Parts: sequence; C-alpha cells; structure tokens
Amino acid sequence: MTTKIGVLVMSYGTPESLDNVEAYYTHIRRGNPPSAEQLKELKDRYEAIVGGVFPLRENTDRQVEALQAKLNEDKGGRDLEFVCYQGLKHARPFIEDGVEAMAKAGITQAVGIVLAPHYSIMSVGTYIKRAQAKAEECGVNMSFVESYHMHPELIDVLSRRVTAKMDQYVEAGAARNEIRVLFSAHSLPERILAMGDPYVDQLMETSKAIADKAGVGSWQFTWQSAGRTAEPWLGPDILDTLRDLSKEQVEYVLSAPIGFVSDHLEVLYDLDIEATAIAAELDMRFTRTESLNSDPAYMSVLSDVVLSQVNQMKVTQS
Repeated sequence: MTTKIGVLVMSYGTPESLDNVEAYYTHIRRGNPPSAEQLKELKDRYEAIVGGVFPLRENTDRQVEALQAKLNEDKGGRDLEFVCYQGLKHARPFIEDGVEAMAKAGITQAVGIVLAPHYSIMSVGTYIKRAQAKAEECGVNMSFVESYHMHPELIDVLSRRVTAKMDQYVEAGAARNEIRVLFSAHSLPERILAMGDPYVDQLMETSKAIADKAGVGSWQFTWQSAGRTAEPWLGPDILDTLRDLSKEQVEYVLSAPIGFVSDHLEVLYDLDIEATAIAAELDMRFTRTESLNSDPAYMSVLSDVVLSQVNQMKVTQS
C-alpha cells in the first residue's frame, strides 16, 4: 500500500489583490494597521510592478506544483506518494492551514521546507516553530529542512545566472574585471549578530561559492528591503552601496539577490525599479540575475533535500 508523505512548502506570502494589502500588512505588523500614508505607498509599489499584480503568489503556486511532481518522479522504487501543501506566513493559506489540511487528508508523516535557502531564527526559524506547534496539535509527525544554502545544484544554477549576465556586459563592451557583483538578501535586525544566528555566515558562504564557481573577480555583499523600525538593521543597504560604488567610478553593477528565490516585491520593486533608478541617476549600468522561480534545477534542489529528510525519518508504512 502506498504511504502518503505530506510536504509543507512555506513562504512569506503576498496579498491576492490591492483590496487585501491593508489586511496583509496589518498581519505583518502584528495587528497594527498601516497609516493611510503607509497604505498608499504600499499600494503604489504594487501597482508600479510590471504586470501590475502580485507575481509571488502565482510563482509560489507553480513552485508547489512543480515540487510535488519532481518528488514523485525522484522517489525511485519506494512505495510513497508525496502531496505538497502550501503554508504562508502572512496570508491564506497560513502555515497552520497547510498542516491542518494534511491532517484532514489523513496524512500523519510530513516534511516542512521554506522557500528560502538560508536559515535565521527570525525567518526560517519562525516558520518552523509555527508549523511544529500545529503539527503536534494535529498529530502529524513533521520533520524540517532548515537550510540548503550550499547545495551543489543551487550553487551551480546561481553561478550560471551570474555568468550569463556578466557575459552580456562583456558583449556590451565591459571588461570582466570591471563588473562589480553585488550579492544581496533581505536585511534583518542587527540583534541577530549577538544571538549567534547563522544567517550572515550562510549568505557569505553561498556568495563566495558562487563567485568562485563563476570566476567573479570583484564582488561584495550588501543588504536590501530593511524594515522601517526603530532598531538598527543589517547594512549597508544596496542603495547606499550603489552611491559608494559611484564614488569609486564603478560603471557596471550586477545585482545577484541570492536570498530570494522568486520574483516578488523585494525584487521587482526594490531592485528593478528603486535600485535601477538610483543607478541611472549615478550614470551606472545596472542589471540583476534572473530569479529561480520554478526553474527545474531549483526544483531538483528542493526535491533532493526533502528526500534526504525523508530518509532520516522513520517512515511508517500505511
């Protein structure tokens, strides 16, 4: 008899329409609604994105479907069936909804994975905590993939994206050593440093591995999309980094947002619109690597780490 293994695919979430933006950001702000000015700015940002509406949700839907197909393709001769469920941090279906749906389907064994390669107790850790609590309540035995930031296939697909964009610059007349690669990820509050959090170290490890594989001679790490709170966040921000590079007379800049796996607001607005505009003001050439989205190579990475987690579990045959 085939044993069903649930896979909870977790991500940040996004509003489904402009009408949902206020509720979405109220949830992010722990029940505190944004001011009228903040709400207008948020809606303006979503409206400014090419295509108009929230690609993250559509991208995540495709990722979940593609991962389920890949897992069932990769399971080999094992009498298992993988069923993927979506669990979002700040929108429906919430993380708890995904776990509950598994339980209602009679699934008692599952793996949780976040669509983010790098672990922080303030990011991936919070997803796992919520999922684990709900799994225990529902009687689902759930194991978790915490990070996969140095998976060889992940390094390979990201380095190929960096190489492809550098080649375009070279074709346009740039010398390869004139191109500055900026690896980036979502900033977090600086207090994670005092906590011994692995987030920064994992990002630096991924960046170095990609740079080495792609033969990048000039690169640095920068941060983006910091929250607007009173406490200090990790920096420098990419906009400040661009201004500093202009003073160094760097003309060609390649943004490689390795902390993000999908096209969403932090990529399509913060980089494609905001950072691009600053670079134009500074008379710099600026582009970014393409997001992974549901690239088969990324699905292969996710499938591999989920299957590895299953191999460590004591799977009970139905």
